[in-house]
Amino acid sequence: MPEVFKDYVKNKFRSSGPLKGVRVLEVCTLLFGPSGPSFLAEMGAEVIKIELPPVGDVTRSLNPFGWFYKEQSPMFMHINPNKYYMALDLHIDIAQQIFKELAAKSDIIEFNLRPAVTNRWNIGYEDIKKVNPGIIYIEKNGFGQWGMYAEQDRPSNDGAAQALAGYAWISSFPGRPPLKQPIWICDYYGGLMGEVAVLAALHHRRKTGKGQFIEMSQHESMLNTLGRAFMDYSMNKRVQGHWGNRHPSMAPYDVYRCAGDDRWVAITVPSDEAFATLCRVMGRPELAEDPRYATLVERYEHRGEIDAVISAWSCNRDAREVMATLQAAGVPAAELTHQEELTEHPQLLERQFFQRITHPAAGTHRYPGPMGKFVRNSLVPVQGPAPTLGQHNREVLCGILGLSDEEYRALEEEQVIGTSYLESAAAS
Repeated sequence: MPEVFKDYVKNKFRSSGPLKGVRVLEVCTLLFGPSGPSFLAEMGAEVIKIELPPVGDVTRSLNPFGWFYKEQSPMFMHINPNKYYMALDLHIDIAQQIFKELAAKSDIIEFNLRPAVTNRWNIGYEDIKKVNPGIIYIEKNGFGQWGMYAEQDRPSNDGAAQALAGYAWISSFPGRPPLKQPIWICDYYGGLMGEVAVLAALHHRRKTGKGQFIEMSQHESMLNTLGRAFMDYSMNKRVQGHWGNRHPSMAPYDVYRCAGDDRWVAITVPSDEAFATLCRVMGRPELAEDPRYATLVERYEHRGEIDAVISAWSCNRDAREVMATLQAAGVPAAELTHQEELTEHPQLLERQFFQRITHPAAGTHRYPGPMGKFVRNSLVPVQGPAPTLGQHNREVLCGILGLSDEEYRALEEEQVIGTSYLESAAAS
């Protein structure tokens, strides 16, 4: 452990996050939109998530197989930590005025609605700039705010983005249909790239005092991940084939069965030296001298033969043993971790990656931890990943905007705000 991190575990929640004092208004749904402000919340920003009553964020009711835990959505709970939750009907004039009052006291506003929706609600960038010229305002959606797809008002989501960006096409195995990744790679990566832009704008404002309007296309953000495949075609007009678990620039590079029930290890060999080491560990040093395998080009042509040799060696060995042996020799290797093993993984436990969080309805469970570790600033401990719809209405309206109890009750009666679940429960 580096010396500067020796007291990290003891002190990790004792100081404020590096973004303390930054206030974010979020009007986002599903995953692409909310994931970005969640990254900022982990680093100490105050994020106010505004949902439209009575349903709120679609992810509250969107789950695999329609399965919920104690009437809560695990998907929603994971993607929305450390936020204040306000139910505000932005179709109503007075709600739009409340939003502008909050915007005047905020640093960043994030939307992932279809183009022109914010203008119809009178909270577009030009409207907000009048009350807060320094606002950093980002609109992110499938195809941006302009261009043919935006003008056609096309919807999008992670699956559509993987398909249209070419990601699903290159992810498949030879002779098989295209393969979409089961994780929401476009939602998380796109959300993260949005926050890179937001933090750059925040830095620019601190230097110049000027705000910024950012528009972001999820489709375009994903194209950057194609990297080599995109440039290879651009430069050489060469189309990348379907590689599956293999790699177009390394060999051997695959997953190999080990002893036990469905145990595997990934072995990736980046150089001739690493291949010679692998051969020595397997007890087959002569393979590194074989002209069929001596260099990458030759190994690539005969990768099926090499894979068969590695599989014959690994299939009678424990996956963790194979990983440890190869890593100790300097060859990149890792056992494939089953999903049920992740929450007890010794590496993650030693680094105290997980947090135990108590949700008012779902109870106490283990959640993924923050994405980075800072020496001089702590990250924010998750207090509750997914409060109920409108749970913080009173804190936001009375605490930040200074509304009286009478004004607050009037907004409830006029259905400008959704009634807080906790307040409703207390009243009943």
